[in-house]
Amino acid sequence: MRVESGAIDTGLVAAGLAAELTGICGVANVITDPQQLRTYECDGLTAHRSTPGLVVLPRSADEVAAIVRTCAARGVPFVARGSGTGLSGGALPRADGVLVVTSKMRDVIAIDPVSRRAIVEPGVTNLAVSKAAEPYGLFYAPDPSSQVVCSVGGNVAENSGGAHCLKHGFTVHHVTGLEIVTPQGELTWLGDGTGASPGYDLVGAFTGSEGTLGIVTKVVVKLTPIPEAVTTLLAAFTTMGAGGAAVSAIIGSGILPGAIEMMDALAIEAAEAAVNCRYPEGAGAVLIVELDGPAGDVQAQTEAVRAICTAQGAYEIRAAQDAAERAAIWTGRRSAFAAVGRISPAYIVQDGVVPRTALPEVLDRIGELSAEHGIRVANVFHAGDGNLHPLVLFDDTAPGEQERAEKLSGLILDLCIEHGGSITGEHGVGVDKSRYMPRMFGADDLDTMQLLRCAFDPAGLCNPGKVFPTPRLCGEVPGVRHGPHPLVASGLIDQF
Repeated sequence: MRVESGAIDTGLVAAGLAAELTGICGVANVITDPQQLRTYECDGLTAHRSTPGLVVLPRSADEVAAIVRTCAARGVPFVARGSGTGLSGGALPRADGVLVVTSKMRDVIAIDPVSRRAIVEPGVTNLAVSKAAEPYGLFYAPDPSSQVVCSVGGNVAENSGGAHCLKHGFTVHHVTGLEIVTPQGELTWLGDGTGASPGYDLVGAFTGSEGTLGIVTKVVVKLTPIPEAVTTLLAAFTTMGAGGAAVSAIIGSGILPGAIEMMDALAIEAAEAAVNCRYPEGAGAVLIVELDGPAGDVQAQTEAVRAICTAQGAYEIRAAQDAAERAAIWTGRRSAFAAVGRISPAYIVQDGVVPRTALPEVLDRIGELSAEHGIRVANVFHAGDGNLHPLVLFDDTAPGEQERAEKLSGLILDLCIEHGGSITGEHGVGVDKSRYMPRMFGADDLDTMQLLRCAFDPAGLCNPGKVFPTPRLCGEVPGVRHGPHPLVASGLIDQF
């Protein structure tokens, strides 16, 4: 386990910052108690921990703006956090900073069924948007597996995906406007809500910036009509290779399912232990294929997918007959990450992407690496778009095993890059993968990205230490350093 900072920095309280923030948010919404602060020491990636100096829970955009202005005036770093379900350490707090938790900002402000848009606050859970839109025959298409608890603000920060992004796209494809608080504390809008604003695509730049360009306070999202028909198929194969061949054949036939998910035998074992999903016995891999759209199209595509899976060696194919059976099929997949806790004391959730055509070769190599390092790997992934989620299982009480697991995890990312893929598909870079950025991007690319960051946040106070392995401080000439930067000397920014 990496502990970024184990001690609580009491300087912020002593300096009167807590009193100032209490004046903005009220005493009940400013946390200074050491034990309560520990609640927020990490996000869903528990390997990285840091106890925040202060935690504030604003209830409005104006309060967020006032908090940020106060931090900026004092030169205090700040980090935004939603539901805390992130898996890259993107919301890891600073011991010398303020953690701004938006979980109390959870109103669905408006739903416009005519324009098929909604305005929501950042603390609204992903699934709550669909529930609010359902009476109008609409839903919010992005669907991370944690959609019951993950917040829309966090989805914007990480450009979250999910099973149905194959057909319906990622968060960025469904966000048309953002109200944000800039790192200087200014409340402003990016985009006009139509998704067709002229000029630079600042909404697109902000979405997926992992909280480094400001804090979201309102989100305008597109809503999608609920499909006329949905069919969910579960196909069992004896090997992962056969399942992968079926995926390629389905996409190659011209069919674009709403989702194609795959789980290997170890992931199935974990899911069975956790939720008793009752997948076919003896499966080396299961494929979940969901088709949605006009009833006639779905019926024809369902028959075609059945035929393809059979031709590729599926020994059992199930079709959900109603919503309850559909939910039952998905239960195993959606519980997969948590479920591995039933078969392993600890695990690393990885998130890499490879071209779909490279899936068989990459999966075979992951198996070889697993055997070489003596570390089990359970594979759960969005097969349709090549987004892998290998779960690297280890015993954190066994000497040296965590180190071997971390090394294997890094080799899997290297494998993705070697095959023309990416080190992340939807979980983000955060602190966990920042060291891998130079393997994927050249120095000029990283400098260009950091120029954009500096344009938004010249003081370097907004979620510092994330995404970039060696953050170039604003005002520096790329590649040239003349002694320590004042922010480094003061301890506000780490320079490597």
